[in-house]
Amino acid sequence: MSNRRRGPMGHGPGAGMAGEKAKDLKGTMKKLIKYIRRYYVPIVFVILFAVASTIFNIVGPTILGDATTEIFNGLMRKVTGTGGIDFDKVMNILMMLMGLYVVSAAFSFIQGLIMTHVSNNITYQMRKDISEKIHRMPMKYFESRTYGEVLSRVTNDIDTLGQSLNQSMTQIITSATQIIGVLIMMIRINIPMTVVVLLTLPLSMGMIGVIMGKSQPYFKAQQANLGELNGQVEEIYSGHNIVKAFNKEESVIKDFEEVNGRLYQSAWKSQFFSGAMMPLMQFVGNLGYVLVAILGGFLVIKNTIEVGQIQSFIQYVRSFNQPITQLAQVGNMMQTTAASAERVFEFLEEEEEEEVKEDVVPVETLRGNVSFEHVRFGYNPDQTIIQDFSVNVKEGQKVAIVGPTGAGKTTLIKLLMRFYDVNAGSIKIDGHDIREFIRSDMRQMFGMVLQDTWLYNASIRDNIRYGKLDATEEEIQGAARAAFAHHFIVTQPGGYDMVINEESNNVSQGQKQLLTIARAILADPKILILDEATSSVDTRTEERIQMAMDNLMEGRTSFVIAHRLSTIKDADVILVMNHGDIVEQGNHEELLAKGGFYADLYNSQFESA
Repeated sequence: MSNRRRGPMGHGPGAGMAGEKAKDLKGTMKKLIKYIRRYYVPIVFVILFAVASTIFNIVGPTILGDATTEIFNGLMRKVTGTGGIDFDKVMNILMMLMGLYVVSAAFSFIQGLIMTHVSNNITYQMRKDISEKIHRMPMKYFESRTYGEVLSRVTNDIDTLGQSLNQSMTQIITSATQIIGVLIMMIRINIPMTVVVLLTLPLSMGMIGVIMGKSQPYFKAQQANLGELNGQVEEIYSGHNIVKAFNKEESVIKDFEEVNGRLYQSAWKSQFFSGAMMPLMQFVGNLGYVLVAILGGFLVIKNTIEVGQIQSFIQYVRSFNQPITQLAQVGNMMQTTAASAERVFEFLEEEEEEEVKEDVVPVETLRGNVSFEHVRFGYNPDQTIIQDFSVNVKEGQKVAIVGPTGAGKTTLIKLLMRFYDVNAGSIKIDGHDIREFIRSDMRQMFGMVLQDTWLYNASIRDNIRYGKLDATEEEIQGAARAAFAHHFIVTQPGGYDMVINEESNNVSQGQKQLLTIARAILADPKILILDEATSSVDTRTEERIQMAMDNLMEGRTSFVIAHRLSTIKDADVILVMNHGDIVEQGNHEELLAKGGFYADLYNSQFESA
């Protein structure tokens, strides 16, 4: 939506986490179980239907073995001349078997529907929680990470989590039920053969433990590298014109291949271990078949077991090894689940902006007097940018903030909007510390027009009324006329209904600036913040916009980060900043007469204007 992007070469701190192991596997799974507890009723039904379906499947081989025994005995009777095969009895047995399998399939289908509904609800709720969390996060979180890394948690991690939950939860239930049920049925048939099968279990469990231990770091690295790759692709795509302008295609491709190579290596290794699980478990299963066949043949010769029971037992051996293999695969899948869930919960548990709970100050009666009292601030506690900043701005005054690059002008605005809280001192509006307001209420007082324009993928009308959703058509067009945007809007295909595309590149930079100014005019705020609002328009349009902005600023407190002479000369108060402090303040004539820092700045930057 936003057309404000990081530079195409930046990846931000925290993007590269390759090879990192899960910090707390058990803790993450506990959090996940606690999170899905709200769906315990449908999950109970999933368990019941899954268990019932599995039990009906387990009984099947025994009944089929009875049919085999009946056929075998009938053939023996026919050979000895004492009778033949009782086809009616065999048919009744097979019909009963078919009925069991139909009921089992029905139960399996129902539990699959319920589980799909549950997993979709979980992912829906997670996305909703993350979306709400984003609006409670401090600005410093997003300024220290790439967009792709944050987006990866909403898309890749939650998708992976939902898919693995849908498959693994049902698989765990059915596999566990099948192992217990099959073990009981095997014991009923023959204890010695059951012991032989169980002797292969330690080998299976040892293989599963080794593979899971080896694969977990690679699954974690795979998710982390995927997030980094998404961030890089998103940044390069949004800044492709800058990449081409500086002939950085080869450098970008090299960076991409490096990250893509790390993703390939972690994905290859994780999938290798995951793929190795099945053939190894099949080998152990085949070993069990051989031992059962040898012992079973010996017991048939001794007439201690029926042929049909041997057939049933061999089917049960297959049914016994299969869920063990499936549990091993679920183990791998759960590692992916844990890696994704850990990243999601890390985001959900990030520090939020503190909000006032009691004695909230209402904003309706505020007039717009602003005071900075001995403000001290640094983005890092050990690197202070603003040392000791104090100023009083009266209601309706127009304040121009000037100073060289890095002087702290934009930082001052971020503190005023409470994107960051001061480390010491206070900022007050009409005598009330801004920390006594609810952030959302306080920000309704402000209107912002920034140098970096922000429009989203919607119609021009919707973009203008972004700050006042109940605005009428007359109010929208009136704001557009006041910002000198109406003429260019009506000449566009669709006029006010024309949709701004995702990158906002179907209108010019100057036109985007006009739309953001119209948006601020329509919002009709008490305090205005303008950051070089006319830098992207031509001189004639700038003059018109300046007239509109002068009318808008009339009677309102205005903070203008100014680089243009006309804005500075008309200001009631000029704050001259350098290295985070106000070094001078006054109006244009007073500061020039002092012959100090402002006069030097003016003579070097504005004299030619």
